[in-house]
Amino acid sequence: MRVLSNGSFSHYRCVEATLPFSAIAQQFLNKKGMAKYMKAVMYGGGNIGRGFIGMLFSESGYEVTFVDVADSVVQELQKKGEYPLRYVTSQGHRDLLVKPVTAVNGNDMDRVADAIAECDIMATAVGARILKFIVPNLVAGLRKRWAAGKGPLNIIICENLMDANKVLETMLKEQLTEEECKILDEQVGLVEASIGRMVPVQTDEMKDGEPLRVCVEQYGFLPVDQAAFKGEVPQIKNMIPFEPFDFFIKRKLYIHNMGHATCAYLGDILGLDYICQAIDHNEIYIIVRNAMEESAAALSAKYHVPLEDIMKHISDLLYRFTNAALKDTCKRVGGDPGRKLSPQDRLIGSASLALSQEIVPAYIAIGAAAGVWRYIEEAEDMVQDAEQAENVLAEVSGLKRGAKLTELILNMYQLILKGRDLGEIRRAADAIKVESLQDVV
Repeated sequence: MRVLSNGSFSHYRCVEATLPFSAIAQQFLNKKGMAKYMKAVMYGGGNIGRGFIGMLFSESGYEVTFVDVADSVVQELQKKGEYPLRYVTSQGHRDLLVKPVTAVNGNDMDRVADAIAECDIMATAVGARILKFIVPNLVAGLRKRWAAGKGPLNIIICENLMDANKVLETMLKEQLTEEECKILDEQVGLVEASIGRMVPVQTDEMKDGEPLRVCVEQYGFLPVDQAAFKGEVPQIKNMIPFEPFDFFIKRKLYIHNMGHATCAYLGDILGLDYICQAIDHNEIYIIVRNAMEESAAALSAKYHVPLEDIMKHISDLLYRFTNAALKDTCKRVGGDPGRKLSPQDRLIGSASLALSQEIVPAYIAIGAAAGVWRYIEEAEDMVQDAEQAENVLAEVSGLKRGAKLTELILNMYQLILKGRDLGEIRRAADAIKVESLQDVV
């Protein structure tokens, strides 16, 4: 990600907002030199809320109010006014305290609305399926804000959801009047974000006696859609405003998420528990790296971004996958395979993009086939066979029977079905890839 500030993406509009904390905090001192915090609302006090965005807000000079429905989290944040965060690596860990913070319960609409009405910046990290349930509180807060004559509000949407800004806009406008919709368009920035930090499920061992502790990896950049902001772009540590932002959304989904899922599903087949174990398997590493490189070539061609920059990102990701301290499981990363096999999501979406750029996604097809295997394994009324796999690709992935991508994935699935080892499956993809290259000088 550092390449963004050294000119590698100079043909895009990109500003890296990474003022040191002391410089940012200086902006918020009153005339007596006393700290005068601006206010941030972090809707969602879970892994991403506390483990990433809330921390960035705090380090940028904001007092952070978390909104959550978990009583224990809300009460602890209210009582302590801080929480511990731990950076973990395979070599050790480093601790810090995030403060000042507080919290309100998401079931208390009036208090949530007051927090939204008074804040200077806001973010959501509640999960794509929960987003619709927080909309009434958002609407109530916006109405209070507008009634008080407050200025623009930017909401950074940190959800694993394609076109999250459009989805949230539609949800909000369904509950607003026609006049309020106009105010929303003028004064509320719905800002998509690409969340690259890996924050696994927090175990009791990770919490280490502190119920609020969140363990995270060191990576901490936050690319956001620069064009979506209303008014001035706020100075948030490690936030990277960028446009056109679709490149970052696709890079996260089709390289990071696709590679992660492929690693998880192949780990499943070998009976491995953890992502760090899977990526350390030679054949899985080769397949995952080649799949990510197929996506990289397609993204470079479509968005005219230097391939070298994307390859650096891939090398960094593959190393991050080896972080044993995260204890990230193949079960968690590969969860909800139906969503991950949907037409525009990580596996089918990246393969389709590759084909659109005349790149044969031979290795992505292995990941998709392994995803189909996982999907069938989790279904109570399905058995592993080629007909079921074809049905899944048609009904879940939206692929036409007999289409090139369908046949490519089914060929890889058949090898899994026959119990072929990953070396043989990888060599089959090698042969398909070489054949697709035609004449090579």
